[in-house]
Amino acid sequence: MPVYFPRGDLSATTGVPRVRVRTRLMVIFLLVCVLPLTVLGVLAYTRASTLIGTDAVTATARLEGLLLFILFMLVVGGLVAVGLSIFVSRSVAGPLRELETAMRAVARGNLQVQCPVVSNDEIGAVAEGFNRMVEGLRERDLIRETFGKYVTQEVRDEILSGRVDLEGQTREVTILFADIRDFTPWVEAHDPREVVRDLNAYFTLMEGAIREHDGLVLQYIGDEIEAVFGAPVSNPRHPELALRAALEMRRRLAVWNAERVRGGRPALRHGIGIHTGRVLAGNIGSPDRLSWALVGDPVNVAARLQALNKDFGSEILLSGETARRLEAPSGLEPLPAVTVKGKATAVEVYRVE
Repeated sequence: MPVYFPRGDLSATTGVPRVRVRTRLMVIFLLVCVLPLTVLGVLAYTRASTLIGTDAVTATARLEGLLLFILFMLVVGGLVAVGLSIFVSRSVAGPLRELETAMRAVARGNLQVQCPVVSNDEIGAVAEGFNRMVEGLRERDLIRETFGKYVTQEVRDEILSGRVDLEGQTREVTILFADIRDFTPWVEAHDPREVVRDLNAYFTLMEGAIREHDGLVLQYIGDEIEAVFGAPVSNPRHPELALRAALEMRRRLAVWNAERVRGGRPALRHGIGIHTGRVLAGNIGSPDRLSWALVGDPVNVAARLQALNKDFGSEILLSGETARRLEAPSGLEPLPAVTVKGKATAVEVYRVE
């Protein structure tokens, strides 16, 4: 059966008689106990009835023959009974032993194991159920692994455990925007495949810095990165983590640019804007396609701050709201307050040295 049904889907095969374990054991019981005893009793009675009216010599000869026949039946019946018992015990204990071995393998973390289905009875159904369970565990791990490519491991585990409300909640977070400077001229001057490779390398470096500081990359918009700190998993230190992530992004870009210059390729520049505020965080989109996103004025302010790097000739700008929430603010240069689009009041701006 494992040869012709490698996936073990015996339950899906219709029109096949199914012999249950109880029926099988009852048949074997009849074969090893009731049937031999019945045959022995009938033949013994038939031979004994022929003794009536016979002389002593004939009766003695027939009794000796009957004794030999009984011994023969006992030996043959015993051997057959032992053979059938071993056969039945193996047909039950063997698959159960393989199932037990497979369960131990799964307990050790091996999800590539599969239990062979050797019958279409209850034992086979249990093996099929076990294989479906392992397949479900593999799919779950695939989902976890794939989901982990979009969020950090901690965020993934929080969401999958149901401890995060994805319907939408208002909370204070720190938003970070990063954008490559002079992106359009760079794209026009280079082969598209080279641009894609460089963008992927840049995003990999920057996302690594963001994840390292418990941030979540929400989306890539062209050459721009939008990230959040403090959601969906709360962290009171989100302003500090966002600033540290920005500094690490700057450091990684400098190291990467040094390698690019040595290889005769142009260095890249980027601008980073950071702002803290209360936003609505939750699933946004249609019933067929959802995106976990942030909605609120702080998102727009962070994006505007990122764009202001061009005017100030800076690389990292953060708002006064973020600066006031830092544990030990240092290396911040206050700049003139600016009025950004969508804000009636001026926004305090700080340059990160």
